[in-house]
Amino acid sequence: MASTACFMIVSKNDIPIYEAEVGTAPKKEEAAHQHQFILHAALDVVQDLAWTTSAMFLKAIDRFNDLVVSVYVTAGHILVLFC
Repeated sequence: MASTACFMIVSKNDIPIYEAEVGTAPKKEEAAHQHQFILHAALDVVQDLAWTTSAMFLKAIDRFNDLVVSVYVTAGHILVLFC
């Protein structure tokens, strides 16, 4: 089964540094940027959780259909999001 995944690095000022989609699934017109919307929507949840926990890896912070968003927060508050 073919699938795609999205990877994004965001600075502490919520500025995207790097975005990449990897995978082999054929793209549909309406789902072309679905991963990006899901990751950007999860940023609000991440901002709240990053200051309330000492954990650096926050897994399954947000879900959309069968996609799960996980985040790694660095010591400098750089966010690495996976979907």
